[in-house]
Amino acid sequence: CSVEDSISFLVWAVGGAMIIGGADIEMGLLITFSGYVGQMKGPLDFMSRMVRWYTNCMNSAQRMFEIIDAVPEVKEVPDPVRPETLRGEIELKNVTFGYESHKPILKDISFHVKAGEVFGIVGRSGAGKSTLVNLISRLYDTQEGEVLVDGINVKQYGFRELRRNVAMVSQETYIFMGTVAENIAYARPEASREEIIRAAVQANAHDFICKTPDGYNTYVGEHGYNLSGGERQRIAIARAILNNPRLLILDEATSALDTESEFLIQQALNRLIKGRTTFAIAHRLSTLRGADRLVVIDKHSIAEIGTHNELLEKKGIYYNLVTAQLKMAEGK
Repeated sequence: CSVEDSISFLVWAVGGAMIIGGADIEMGLLITFSGYVGQMKGPLDFMSRMVRWYTNCMNSAQRMFEIIDAVPEVKEVPDPVRPETLRGEIELKNVTFGYESHKPILKDISFHVKAGEVFGIVGRSGAGKSTLVNLISRLYDTQEGEVLVDGINVKQYGFRELRRNVAMVSQETYIFMGTVAENIAYARPEASREEIIRAAVQANAHDFICKTPDGYNTYVGEHGYNLSGGERQRIAIARAILNNPRLLILDEATSALDTESEFLIQQALNRLIKGRTTFAIAHRLSTLRGADRLVVIDKHSIAEIGTHNELLEKKGIYYNLVTAQLKMAEGK
């Protein structure tokens, strides 16, 4: 029971005992006193809520000012390179990086990716696959080594020019509060309705969008709570197609989906990757068979690199991963 109920019970218990014991108190006085006690419940609740509100506000304000006062570690150089377009040629030279200086996630990573090449990245969870692609889009800076885009250190590019040419389709797609059309046009708000529809058609999203109550004007809440996982993924692909990037990052883009959704999304991805340098991260290795080359990251460094068939012939880490997944599929 609440504190107010306990106080009310105590008043009636003590008052009743006094009346029964013959004390100089009447029943009306007890009822009046009990009523006054009940009227104190509202102000007492308000005072207790005020303390909680104040505490929550101070904690929120502290976190907010920490973000406002934070100084970004990744900064744009004073006179950055601002190219009109990028070819999409990527080279990593002896790259080492860790979120903590004494705990490197990647050690001495070096490879070269040609413009328009599909490059698969394989490795166990926590090997540093997502960290690797984050370095290419310069969400973090390397501690050692260089990341080169079209032969120029990524640190020399302007943020706008670099990130305008990079698009990511990940497992967890973020849907913003707004209409379907606004979500597709997030990277290019000035895009026409015809361009948005064309991108949705290429992403295999047009059919399900047309079945919604208001079509492209259908309002979707934050995180797309009224959309399925496959539908959110296709909106993300349409968003990437509309942005027309030179560098595409696919981070587990087809995982955790049913067979029909995966087929539609794989069709859309095949259209999206044409003519673009693509980094594809996947635990489901069957989705990487079409990659031009694969790199296997193990123990924070490159263990193997080559085509799908070349890595199978080596019978190393990649071969063991493929074999294990085939056995799991047969067991099902």
